[in-house]
Amino acid sequence: MTAFEHRQSAHCESGVMASLLTHAGLPMSEPMAFGLASGLAFAYLPIVKLGGMPLIAYRMPPRHLIKTLSKRLGLRLTSRTFSNPEQGRTALNAALDSGRLAGLQSSVFWLPYFPPEMRFHFNAHNLLAYGREGDEYLLSDPVFEAPVRCAAEDLQKARFAKGALAAKGLMYYLDDVPQEQDWQRLIRQSVLSTSRILDGMPLPWIGIRGIRHLAKCVESLDPAQSKYNRLYLTHIVRMQEEIGTGGAGFRFMYASFLQEAGEKIGDATLREASTRMTAVGDDWRQFASACVRASRSKGEAPDFRPIAEMLRGIADQERVLMKELGAWAKRRG
Repeated sequence: MTAFEHRQSAHCESGVMASLLTHAGLPMSEPMAFGLASGLAFAYLPIVKLGGMPLIAYRMPPRHLIKTLSKRLGLRLTSRTFSNPEQGRTALNAALDSGRLAGLQSSVFWLPYFPPEMRFHFNAHNLLAYGREGDEYLLSDPVFEAPVRCAAEDLQKARFAKGALAAKGLMYYLDDVPQEQDWQRLIRQSVLSTSRILDGMPLPWIGIRGIRHLAKCVESLDPAQSKYNRLYLTHIVRMQEEIGTGGAGFRFMYASFLQEAGEKIGDATLREASTRMTAVGDDWRQFASACVRASRSKGEAPDFRPIAEMLRGIADQERVLMKELGAWAKRRG
């Protein structure tokens, strides 16, 4: 068995899957794992609240990457949840004692190695357990530069935390990883799927339609409601830049996937699309900066129309790019 090598990553779920695959003998970068699983998305969900504000997501829901990547690569993935926490502890110990790496879903709030300012009640954080010594587990948490240790009781509390997205002790590991892959087919399939997620959903809150919906919401903010406007704009920025990899970060990661995919199959279209997606990520960052400036305005009420127009410009760019990538994928097929 190859010695496990910890790798820091930008996002926990794609980072864990990339590490599991690489350890199993199929070298995988985090952007490639994210792109092959069609993780890029956008959703504005007013019926789902986070701190009283609508949920804004820039990636597919938790566990999507694990399930989709496993299916596309033909992996034999064992995934288990537990109604009894003690059964979850026993199963994890058995997996580690047999030499397996175990992916775990947990709550950030109850992991003591996180600095206090980084802890919040988010139950869909993924990490890897690669061993145990005494009453401590040896963990590879993608957020950190180096491996960490965690007391058994603390990890147990984090794995079985209650609330939204409760993990129920979710543990997953790979039993079989095909070493030969049809990269042409995989890349085409994943790019086509991403183009449909972003530009093929009829719902007004999903994909490019969702970005346009958010633009309308920003444009219609009442200048007289300055307190609410500050909360709303800072919420947008927090969801984009602080929760996980955020909006711009996921666009940069997908751009890296397109670059790597283009090099792997020798396709200039994907490499050119990578450059354009990087520019889209830059524009998301500029949009976030504009929201921050407007939220801090202490003079006359800010004009929200230019901020909304920035979003519409981003939506236009993503729509054109997704249509071109979708057409490319259909031709390749």
